Amino acid sequence: MEGLEVGNADLIVYIHPSKANKVRQAILRQLSSLLFTYDEIFNGVVLAYEVTIQSRTAKILPGLVPHFGVKVKATFLIFSPRPNMLLEGKVVKLGKESIHVVVLGFCSVAIMLEDIREEFKYKIKDGQGVFSSRSHKRHIIKVGSMVRFSVKSLDEETLHISGSLVPPHTGCIRWLFKHGVEAPPDQSSQSKRKSRHGEEAPSDHSAHLPKKSRRGLEDGQLVDSHMKRHKERKSKEEVEEYPSGLSQKVDQSLSQSRPRKSHKRTAGE
Repeated sequence: MEGLEVGNADLIVYIHPSKANKVRQAILRQLSSLLFTYDEIFNGVVLAYEVTIQSRTAKILPGLVPHFGVKVKATFLIFSPRPNMLLEGKVVKLGKESIHVVVLGFCSVAIMLEDIREEFKYKIKDGQGVFSSRSHKRHIIKVGSMVRFSVKSLDEETLHISGSLVPPHTGCIRWLFKHGVEAPPDQSSQSKRKSRHGEEAPSDHSAHLPKKSRRGLEDGQLVDSHMKRHKERKSKEEVEEYPSGLSQKVDQSLSQSRPRKSHKRTAGE
């Protein structure tokens, strides 16, 4: 599915002095406030993140309450849909004039009748409404079906998407997969980025997943898959760049070490 991107950011998180003995928990709490909301800086919705504290020292922010800033490096999984992108979601409601879909468990999509190609006809089958293809009898869209659709427009404030089933490579994912109807190459993946060894590597999108892996990905599984693959690739690069076990020891010592006395003094002040 298109619209998923992984990005890195160097941030300074300001912590209240009362949280000096629980710095990591305070950082996670602040970053969690970004989840599942549209952020103009990221130009998308933050779905997940990983964070690493860069230094044990912090810069005190002067003021009535002297907060201290902690430098962190964060990796974000961002959902950034744009017009004409191909997304995948689950049909939750279906009527004679519209199909309603949920993407990644939180983003609502409405596909109106004028945006459904004429190939599909609404009918009642086994007591429930379905959209059935006139060209392929087994190509059916019903409640519970996973569908691929094109983004027509996006309301950033309400996270509501207007979708379209006009393109020929859209419809029920199970039928499309079974008959080998693949989506066209992702436009954003055409821009190649150089790897450490000077080779060209495609950008990180689920369109490059193996067919078998893509077939069963839904909601949280898709998010977990992106973060897991990014983490494995990052770990492999660290092993090649640094002596074996060095980065693990640094992380362990940082997570197990207690805050320095200077933090406690700051909290008292």
